[in-house]
Amino acid sequence: MQTAPKKVINGWAMYDWANSVYNLVITSTIFPAYYEAVTGDGNEATANDTVHLFGREYVNTSLYNYALAVAFMIVAIMSPLLSSIADYKGNKKQFLFFFCTMGSLACSSLYFYDKGNLAYGLGCMIIACVGYWSSLVFYNSYLPEIAAPEDQDRVSAKGFSMGYIGSVILQIICFVFVLMPEKFGINTGKASQISFLLVGIWWWGFGQFSLSRLPKGKPAVDKPEKGNLFTYGYKELNKVWKQLSHTPILKRFLAAFFFYNMGVQTVMLAATLYGKSELNIPTTNLIIAILIIQLVAVPGAFLIARLSNKIGNFRALMVCVVFWILLCIVGYMLPRNGINEFYLLAVLVGFVMGGIQSLSRSTYAKLMPETKDTTSYFSFYDVTEKIAIVIGMFSFGFINELSGSQRNSVLALIIFFVIGLILLIMAASKQKKAFASYETS
Repeated sequence: MQTAPKKVINGWAMYDWANSVYNLVITSTIFPAYYEAVTGDGNEATANDTVHLFGREYVNTSLYNYALAVAFMIVAIMSPLLSSIADYKGNKKQFLFFFCTMGSLACSSLYFYDKGNLAYGLGCMIIACVGYWSSLVFYNSYLPEIAAPEDQDRVSAKGFSMGYIGSVILQIICFVFVLMPEKFGINTGKASQISFLLVGIWWWGFGQFSLSRLPKGKPAVDKPEKGNLFTYGYKELNKVWKQLSHTPILKRFLAAFFFYNMGVQTVMLAATLYGKSELNIPTTNLIIAILIIQLVAVPGAFLIARLSNKIGNFRALMVCVVFWILLCIVGYMLPRNGINEFYLLAVLVGFVMGGIQSLSRSTYAKLMPETKDTTSYFSFYDVTEKIAIVIGMFSFGFINELSGSQRNSVLALIIFFVIGLILLIMAASKQKKAFASYETS
């Protein structure tokens, strides 16, 4: 196949520009800090504050982790069915529009979240999370359709880079509101709420630009049968599952991805609350650190893509995972109030964060067999990712409640990375044997 025209590639990458503001403002910076402020007791000397919800007392940071785990479980349960239907009917573009709209509306609705409506705020957060990650299933599935295998690493890296650049631009705009609210006649809380509203507008607006350039999906079958659409969705899932059983290298990669991504995503989702509650890093410094991560991630994604061209995807991923293990050790040892040390960690995390995500996506696309069921295949990738996040976030929150320290939760993440590294080595060995067998035949 040939790579699609530049207009299509740029349109595809622009969806990363559109939706990555959710990941930065809502997931990583302003919303976690706002949540910690409205659920905390204002005493910075204590690492853990508690809240009451539905008759139970929770550590506020653990409740946040549990809510995200619920959101990812919802995505993991429903995305395989939706994506298989999208493949069968060829309407992935409509699904992408629906979840883009749902997620952006939920972000805007956080404008009304304050100290008096905890359940409402968590509910909006869950809906926004479901919208964001569900839309990515359909967005990611376009990659093998618009880019030839030799261009997929580059195109995937371009998408992530566009996302980092776009999200940083809006983050800076929100940063102005949060740091100088008096200039606009508002307080810090209202500035945060305005930021949530801006995220929804940005995500939906630029998302429509991207959708206007993406090609329409094509049905996986030429003549769809009449009958129950959900039945056909499950049939598509079953068909892809059977095909996966005959691709041992892809299966081993998915197993490795499951474990190392469990660590990557948990670090990304829990980093802000860890810095705020455990390390006592001021909100302003937290936002600066996250901005550093985003800026460093742009060259990091391209450099790791170049590394994969020289040493291969599996070896490049192994380098990334070893780096993540070292980062967890450094994160565990960071001193309380160590702002400069936290900045240094942000630089290191940013360098490897975009690269491992981009390379994982393109590696999966390369290992996929030639098929029309691209969305259904990426749903397995997506479900693997989401279940990993559910386990990672739940274990992070549970270990925190059990031990009274998020540091122990960070240390436990090393186990996930080590298992992922071992499975990557096994997948690379299987691939090497398969190539050797092919050359001698």
